[in-house]
This record gives sequence, C-alpha cells and structure tokens, in this order.
Amino acid sequence: MKILSIETSCDETAIAILNINGPLEKPDIKILGNTLLSQVPLHEQYGGVFPMLAKREHIKNLPILLKQVLENTKSQAPNPKQIRNSKFEIPNIDFIAVTAGPGLEPALWAGITFAEELGKKWDKPVMPVNHMTGHIFSILYRTETNPKSKILNPKLELPAIALLVSGGHTELVLVRDFGDYEILGRTLDDAVGEAFDKVARMLGLHYPGGPKISLLAEKSRFRIKDLGFKFPRPMLHSGDLNFSYSGLKTAVLYKIKDLTQPSPSQGEGGALDSDLKEDLARAFEEAAIEVLIEKTRKALEDSQENIKTLIAGGGVAANKYLGQELKSLMTDFPDIKLRMPEKQLTTDNAVMIGIAAYVEAVKNPSVLAQEKKITAKGNLTISSR
Repeated sequence: MKILSIETSCDETAIAILNINGPLEKPDIKILGNTLLSQVPLHEQYGGVFPMLAKREHIKNLPILLKQVLENTKSQAPNPKQIRNSKFEIPNIDFIAVTAGPGLEPALWAGITFAEELGKKWDKPVMPVNHMTGHIFSILYRTETNPKSKILNPKLELPAIALLVSGGHTELVLVRDFGDYEILGRTLDDAVGEAFDKVARMLGLHYPGGPKISLLAEKSRFRIKDLGFKFPRPMLHSGDLNFSYSGLKTAVLYKIKDLTQPSPSQGEGGALDSDLKEDLARAFEEAAIEVLIEKTRKALEDSQENIKTLIAGGGVAANKYLGQELKSLMTDFPDIKLRMPEKQLTTDNAVMIGIAAYVEAVKNPSVLAQEKKITAKGNLTISSR
C-alpha cells in the first residue's frame, strides 16, 4: 500500500511517501520519500508558535516539499507554482493521508486544503488521520533493522499503555488493539512540553526550550549530587492518572523571584548565574518527569488488561532523562516491553501520519470509500471512532 502523507498540525511542514505492507503488528515499511521543514527559526523570536504565521508558512512550503518528495521517489515533479493549475503525471500512490487534528486549526486547515486539492487532481481518496495515533505508531519504524532499504520488521504486542508527551499533549492511553483506544488520563492544564518551554523562557532560554532545559539539567547532575531543594510534584498522589503542570511552572517562577530579588542581608538582587540556572532546570525536569513516571507506573499496575507493551511517543519522548527513567521503571515490569520511536520521529513528521493511516486503512477499509468533507479539529481526541 503506497501512501502520501501530510503533516501540518503545528510548526513543522512535512510530506512523505511510504510503501507499507504486512500485518499491523509486524509491517514492512519502506520510506520512498520524506521531507520536513521546521518553522522554529521563525517562531523563536516570539517565544512560541503563532498559528496564523504557521498557516502562512505551511501554505508556502507544501508545494515545495511535494516537489522534493516526488523527485525523491523519481515521480514527475511539477514546479511548485503549477500544482494548482497544471496537469502532471500522477504519482503511484493508493491514497493521501493528512493530519486532521488535534493541533492548531489554522495550520491543520493548510494541510487539509492542500491534500484535498491533490486528491481531486489525482482522483485519489484522502484520509483524515488523528495526530496522536501517529505518535503511538511512530514506534513501528526502525532504520536499524535494515538501514540501506529502510525496511521495518519488529513486532508490536498489544494491549499496550501509551505515554504521549509533547508541547500540546500529556496523555496516558490504553491501546487495547489497533483502532481501539481509551484515554486513561490527561493534563488538566499545561502539557508537559509546554511547561518545559515556559520554564525555559523564565530562565532566559530561547524557544523551543525542552532540549535546552535538558542540557542544563544534565550539567547540574554532573556537577553536584544533591540540589538541596525540590519543586512540588503536582497530582503525584491524586489517585487518578491525570496530570497538572501549571502549579509546577508557578513554583519555578516564585523560586526565581526569591533568588533574584533584593534581600536585607545580601543587598541588591541580581541575575541568575549559570550554576543556578542549571540547578533550577534540573529541579524542574526531575519534578516534571517523576510525575510522568509514577503516573505511568500506576497505569501499568492498575490495568485490568494483560499489558504487554509500554509505548512512549511525542516530542518530550526524546528527553534523555525521561528515557533513562522509563528504562529504570521497566525493571519493575520485566514482562512488559518498552517501545520508543527513533529520535527523528519524536517530533511531528509525515512518516508517523502515513503509518497511522495504514493502520486505519487495514482495520477499516471502508474509510477510503467515504467522500465526506474533512474538517480541522484542534481539540480532536483519540478514540475508537
């Protein structure tokens, strides 16, 4: 099955062409072409993503990336300006997949409109894909299996618990089967990735803040063993599987104010030195991730299903400390396998959208025969429907 997939949920524009065959738990995946353009340099100056700016860039970048991916697959590639007005050879694909949500709605609409235009010109079905199922099934691709041909051959055992962590989402999802999902817990306010970015801004670090926080935290762990202070772990003992990060973010803000404001004994306040920044980053990272780990532990312990796999996906899954703590957690669950995506697939990408589309097409073939209008849904949730 050949799929052209499009991802524009936030600030990455991505298009891929995949050839996927075989059973869902052990598919063969070949990446025939894969392109991605990040908008981070544009949004960095604003400290976050501006939805309308993201939409404008997606509209500009999509024709360019399509040209590149078609060239990569040795299909006839049109001039980007000619895509809407000229005829050219239709690529050898079965259907088009596009992210329909969740995400920034203006950005989502850019991808959906582009996909539907291609579908009409090429007379190909267009399938809407849930971005979060993309993060779940991103773990199905592995270049290590055969780097030369990029063929995947692992096996995913279900049921599974999926920890999905990114700038927009923090969720624990029960994956009973392919196409059968249930949200067990989610953030009640800020997503963990959003908290990383906001704390980074407090420390004077540029967007995106997650990798920068992690780098400082690692330096602190190398320099000293014990910090001497800790931040609260919100909802750690709430008894459910929900998360909250707004209180942790506020605690960091107050700590920074305490460290920089004038005091009677020390006189004038001042800026944070490098060691303090490292220690604050570490204290925040350890608090944020401890909650993720302990909620995941509870999900595994309390599940009535015979859980066989723990999946971690999303941008924060690339966090080195989280990876270490998840591996440590799994020593308490020797019968459960930990599956994490390759680092390049933790960020938003079109490869994962294509894989999720394959899962949907195999489980529900009739979806390709449906011709209903696709709608961008910024708050789309993962479900069995």
